[in-house]
Amino acid sequence: MSFERRQKILELLRQKGAVSLKELEKIFTEVSSMTLRRDLEYFENAGEAVRIKGGIRYIKSLPGAGREDLYEQRLSQNQESKNHIARIASDYISAGRSIFLDSGTTLMTLAKNLPDIHLSILTSAPNIALEISKRYAPSVNLIGGLVNRETLSVSGMQSIDFVEHLNFDLAVMAPSAFTVDAGFTCGNYSECELKKRIVKKAKKTIMLADSSKFGHTMPFTFAMLEAVDVLITEKEPPAELLQAAQAQNVEIRWE
Repeated sequence: MSFERRQKILELLRQKGAVSLKELEKIFTEVSSMTLRRDLEYFENAGEAVRIKGGIRYIKSLPGAGREDLYEQRLSQNQESKNHIARIASDYISAGRSIFLDSGTTLMTLAKNLPDIHLSILTSAPNIALEISKRYAPSVNLIGGLVNRETLSVSGMQSIDFVEHLNFDLAVMAPSAFTVDAGFTCGNYSECELKKRIVKKAKKTIMLADSSKFGHTMPFTFAMLEAVDVLITEKEPPAELLQAAQAQNVEIRWE
């Protein structure tokens, strides 16, 4: 019954852009207000909606909102740039380190090029966990949570609770877009909250972003430039970014 009810709520969200708790109470008279509140929390944690006063709003109805392109569509895009970025990022990975690897095609490129050395890897991407598992030396912890089909990653409150009990000294992250004003952004609220927590916990954060990400924004900011230690790209960034990085003492590498 809960599945059918949530499917109806999702359809309302898609049609109207937002639903209120009072509205749902009139429609679903057979369940309690507490149950409906849990339904609203479910869609918020799933990254389908954001909380507003008295209800939730559908992510796609937000101004400027957009989902990530499907993973398969991005996998072959800018592959030369991703290979270049992965080679630079490997300079920061040495035996014995505890590392978080973000999801995404650039991180998958890095995972494919990781040496078979003793590393403690934590990742939110099932495909990256499987790739690293092909090697003998690294250990791999996969975060649990709700799977995002567009990014092949997991997120949600379960994911955040999981990382609260783990330590890692290096986080290698990837944004969907970046501008100096908006910072590093992504298209999924649930993933944004997990990424925020990862960046906060890591002793050092490395951001991998090819130049196609610059000058664009997605709805949710998970880190500003000053929260990052190193930004790796494939060619010299715009002057505005170079100046901002120098002011914030952020290392930028592209060669």
